[in-house]
Amino acid sequence: MINSLFPELESNNIFNHNHEYQLDGLQYLADFISPVEHDLLLNAIDTHPWLDDLKRRVQHYGYKYDYKQHKVNHSMKIADLPPFLKTFADRLQKQGFFNDTPDQVIVNEYLPGQGITDHIDCPPCFADTVASLSLGSTCVMNFTNKDNKNDIVKYLLEKNSIVILKGNARYNWKHGIKMVKNDKYFGNTIKRQRRVSLTFRKVIVD
Repeated sequence: MINSLFPELESNNIFNHNHEYQLDGLQYLADFISPVEHDLLLNAIDTHPWLDDLKRRVQHYGYKYDYKQHKVNHSMKIADLPPFLKTFADRLQKQGFFNDTPDQVIVNEYLPGQGITDHIDCPPCFADTVASLSLGSTCVMNFTNKDNKNDIVKYLLEKNSIVILKGNARYNWKHGIKMVKNDKYFGNTIKRQRRVSLTFRKVIVD
């Protein structure tokens, strides 16, 4: 837990994502995977090729998503999810986070200074649940009300954690990661290292 980095703050639960900072439709699970699962998953990812067509490296599984046209269709099917990802996709469905097992995963690598612009995952392309699993470095994710850019909620995404977006959090709040080398969180500076995220989604295809 991130509290161990700042033991003097444990008593006031600054890093506990309490109800004061909760968004309707957002679930945050600090230890969704074990440290052993984390290492095995990251090692498996690093044996696969990375794409360099964005400002960060990515891997696509299940279906490839067209970032420019914001679409996905049958022609973009790559293959079924490989076993090292299917295990976690099945877990998400069995634990009730997804109605149907996710069939698309995008892996993003963020080095210090890299991030992703505020966005809402394409509503016509993906079903009503989006889940993002964090490996490696901790980082801050910003959630911005799509109707009020000054309405921002910050979440600290810890190693081994998963954030699950449904409903209001899925459709009415943009999420993004600033392109910085250090995060500011409740007056503290958190130095970033390499972070790898896995976004699980269920594709909508005609």
